[in-house]
Amino acid sequence: MPSIVSSPVDRLAGACRVPGDKSISHRALILGALAVGETRISGLLEGDDVMRTAAAVRAYGATVARTGADGWRVLGRGVGGLAEPGDVLDLGNSGTGVRLLMGLAAGHPFTSVFTGDASLRRRPMARVTQPLTAMGARVVGHSGDRLPLALTGSADLVPLVYRTPVPSAQVKSAILLAALQAPGETTVIEAQPTRDHTERLLRQFGATVATVATSDGQAVTLVGQPELSPSAVVVPGDPSSAAFVAVAAAITPGSDVLIQGIGVNPRRAALFDVLTAMGAHLTLTPVAGHAHGEPIADLRIRGGELEGVDVPPERAPDMIDEYPVLAVAAAFAAGTTRMHGVAELRVKESDRLGTMARGLAACGVVVEEGRDSLTVHGRGRPQGGARIDADLDHRIAMSFLVMGLRARAPVAVAGADTIATSFPGFVDLMNRLGAGMSDAPA
Repeated sequence: MPSIVSSPVDRLAGACRVPGDKSISHRALILGALAVGETRISGLLEGDDVMRTAAAVRAYGATVARTGADGWRVLGRGVGGLAEPGDVLDLGNSGTGVRLLMGLAAGHPFTSVFTGDASLRRRPMARVTQPLTAMGARVVGHSGDRLPLALTGSADLVPLVYRTPVPSAQVKSAILLAALQAPGETTVIEAQPTRDHTERLLRQFGATVATVATSDGQAVTLVGQPELSPSAVVVPGDPSSAAFVAVAAAITPGSDVLIQGIGVNPRRAALFDVLTAMGAHLTLTPVAGHAHGEPIADLRIRGGELEGVDVPPERAPDMIDEYPVLAVAAAFAAGTTRMHGVAELRVKESDRLGTMARGLAACGVVVEEGRDSLTVHGRGRPQGGARIDADLDHRIAMSFLVMGLRARAPVAVAGADTIATSFPGFVDLMNRLGAGMSDAPA
């Protein structure tokens, strides 16, 4: 597996743009396939995860083509109008892609077979297949409904009222995508609201979606069987990708970095609030206009000293992907940072709680790993000097490369090729800002 070494540097400086938002990119391709006519997408993330979804959408009969340096077009077939794929759909490492596509497939009366890489095949799918089965789909998979998995959809899905057992935008989105092809109203009730990219895009494409606060939580209701209209989708920069650049600058005194045009959806921006509470020098400047209802801003980060904080469990749905790099920030802070309610990290691309705890300890950081918590005792500048196995997890790889920029000794990361799933060009971008990342010696 390719390895990258990240060496300590004095400061980071400059302006940059991170790749397009991964969550929005998946959804734009899928909704474009369900619209009648041509959808134009700019800023689409061209990482492996999203390209797997693009290939799957093509397999369902939609036309997907790159139209230039920053443009894509999708010629959709309408709600319920997709064709049966001629082969197995391999989603690689993409949990978002496979779960959303299951929702898409549930309303079509044919069988779709899904698989992925070793990491994705370990991840639980029952949280999605259970509600889809209740709506009328049939599923056959490995124990725990793990991949490889065959889903046979139905042209006669039934509407559903479903309370999500865990906060998950992927589960909510899969149900809403299936509900497009069911009569009447389908409602998803969330005890803790999750990212709402699907709802925003559905409205842009012409679906009727209502969000109401109830005594049971937030209820999202969709009216089924609409005719979706094609749309122009502008994908902002991914705040989860921006998080790695932001933390790298925040932990390196003297740094001054501007990240331009990132999405700051309130359901995605919690990390920036936590970093501010830790004493980071962050400034968000709103950019005029919105991308299909998504707020956009420029983020400026200047390096300095950080302090440990307690991160309550209610933060988790709004920053679940950012905890690995937050743990790195915590390692450089003065004092203790406690992250609570993060058991969901155990069923991501890797067991991120366990992998981060082991990696931080290897770099000389004192950590305590709980069932659904992680405590990091920051004592200034960690030793580093470790070789980390990313365990097929792009966010683990980038987190420890960020650590190497400020640790006392370089950090090597094995399996860094997984970074391309969400942040192609990460190493080059960081090096342009002054990082010291290079291929490890053979």
